[in-house]
Amino acid sequence: ILHQIKQSQNELRILTIGLDNSGKTTTIKALLDQDLSTIEPTLGFSIFSTKLNDFTLNIWDVGGQKTIRTFWRNYYENTDGLVWIIDSADRLRFPLCKQALREVLQAERLMGAPLLVIANKQDVAGAMSELDIQNSLGEFENRKVKVIGCSAIQKRGVAEAFQWLMEAIGERCDKKEDDMERS
Repeated sequence: ILHQIKQSQNELRILTIGLDNSGKTTTIKALLDQDLSTIEPTLGFSIFSTKLNDFTLNIWDVGGQKTIRTFWRNYYENTDGLVWIIDSADRLRFPLCKQALREVLQAERLMGAPLLVIANKQDVAGAMSELDIQNSLGEFENRKVKVIGCSAIQKRGVAEAFQWLMEAIGERCDKKEDDMERS
């Protein structure tokens, strides 16, 4: 499936966002098997690149502080896959997290992009389960979505989550090619 994606460049742009302190940078660094002991809040954005399944993933890590959220829309262009990271242990801010996600998904430039929701911090006592988060978020129309529980700090579940995203992007590209052949 994935061999057909972006044949000319073999690059995928992955946008990683979520509220502050959800573990976005930690999750990305866990995927890249980098040191997790010196992580600071992301002020602005960082770009991480890695190879996965013969593709270069350019992972955009955008800060989640309230003052930065209004700028998220500036990063939507050419996004192949969207990763939304949730602090599963922060039940008080879950309604805000859910609202922010719904607002992001209204963006026309993100229409159709597969959505990976990482329910991070599953290792923390009292964390909402993957199923609780999935049920609370509800249905998403016209979008492939998967909620996956992870513990970035323990590097548990992160690689599997991104593998799902790669497959979902591949399916979307295959569908686009099929639609183009029909027209």
